[in-house]
Amino acid sequence: MNYAILAAGEGSRLSREGIGVPKPLVEVGGETMLGRLIRIFMRNGAGHIAVITNDMTSLTSDYVRKLADEGLPISLKVKSTPSSMHSFYELRDMIGSDRFCLTTVDTIFREEEFGRYVREFAATGHDALMAVTDYVDDEKPLYVAVDEKLRVTGFHDEACGTRYVSGGIYCLDGKCVEVLEKCVAAGQSRMRNFQRALVSEGLDVRAYPFSKIIDVDHRDDIAKAELFLRL
Repeated sequence: MNYAILAAGEGSRLSREGIGVPKPLVEVGGETMLGRLIRIFMRNGAGHIAVITNDMTSLTSDYVRKLADEGLPISLKVKSTPSSMHSFYELRDMIGSDRFCLTTVDTIFREEEFGRYVREFAATGHDALMAVTDYVDDEKPLYVAVDEKLRVTGFHDEACGTRYVSGGIYCLDGKCVEVLEKCVAAGQSRMRNFQRALVSEGLDVRAYPFSKIIDVDHRDDIAKAELFLRL
């Protein structure tokens, strides 16, 4: 499977709270968040890993280039983008048309759950398998409505009786890239609008529950993530 990592955000909240390195290089449990993802992807059959970083600092891009020079199957795009959806768009040619897994750089999850997740996607014909969790600790969560078979029926800014929120991890196929291109051509932005388009286009979008996924947006999220991984 191919993988992609969206690491082009500014990490402004962490910076304001005194974190002196770019968000992808923040350490959780002794590993940078970016390095942790790459290690986990390699353990889960990564044929290729595409990474996008911003052009505001060379620290993250230099880190990625070093890993590529060491022989890891990584390709790099350096470009600042207005949203994570646009970062995904910039990586689409590097990802290819096969099935792949895409994630934001700041997602912290249990490795064994992630392994089961990608194996589930590989074994099914779903167009998209979205990682979700009922652990809600985000300033602006995206709520995911599902039916009894975990088919996604909608993505909402408000809870609306839904149990799950998006975890920022997406297993997708080539049909989803076509939808992405339509979204960008129509002038849309934000990843959640792309996800809504997947449903409105009639794709087979399913949810896969994780016990917990933590987004590291603030300084105190680092301690929460480290405690979670120790349990």
